[in-house]
Amino acid sequence: MSKTAQAFKNGKAFIPFVTAGDPDLETTKKLIIAMAESGADLVEIGIPFSDPVAEGVVIQQADERALSSGTTTDKIFDMVSELRKELPTLPLAFMTYINPIYVYGSEKFLARCEELEVDAVIVPDIPYEEKQELLPYCEKHGVDLISLIAPTSEERIKTIAAEAQGFLYCVSSMGVTGVRSEIKTDIGAMIRNVREVSSIPTAIGFGISNPETARKMACHADGVIVGSAIVKLCAQYGRDCVEPVRAFVKEMKDAIKDL
Repeated sequence: MSKTAQAFKNGKAFIPFVTAGDPDLETTKKLIIAMAESGADLVEIGIPFSDPVAEGVVIQQADERALSSGTTTDKIFDMVSELRKELPTLPLAFMTYINPIYVYGSEKFLARCEELEVDAVIVPDIPYEEKQELLPYCEKHGVDLISLIAPTSEERIKTIAAEAQGFLYCVSSMGVTGVRSEIKTDIGAMIRNVREVSSIPTAIGFGISNPETARKMACHADGVIVGSAIVKLCAQYGRDCVEPVRAFVKEMKDAIKDL
């Protein structure tokens, strides 16, 4: 079992997302430590990109703030290196796009992930049919390439799930990331399709912003992913966001931990 999958071994997993460098990398480091202390089972670290096609306005603006503050991939790696001294075992995943990886160099990027024990990468603009562009580097360096399924995946769900690594990222709704008032997708049907071919852990993301929705989604899946609601707190409080995020993560984790 990979360390990514181990994030699900103690019940329902809570997976928060934070944009690296928003408002600065020192705050990002403090945020990840606070989230871990509040019960996060795995943390997604977003590498800011100028054209984040899967993101809604909240994370787009966070990417812009992070890039404007001088955040680079190398600086993010340096931050993770410091973070690992305090959190040596917390599962970590990078959420990014293929362009930043290509520009950095795929081999170099995944080798650095292995060195710093970044356990997984999530690359939403690589379709299943093109994953061989990155998968050989991931396998060489022991990094899970996380697969995504969406409501439109339909007959492809079983194909994707059968080869998925770490956990399967289940996109709850059509469109980009962001807070939603209601999730109308039949999540249960998506998960049942997965279960016909694989026992891989499943985590639902996109649109989960409160304890009620988190609990509802966790009844279907093995974990929930929350991004925009946390990034909104970072935008609201700036460098003072650590304690509000700490409290929010605890509230969300408490909502699902007894399921």
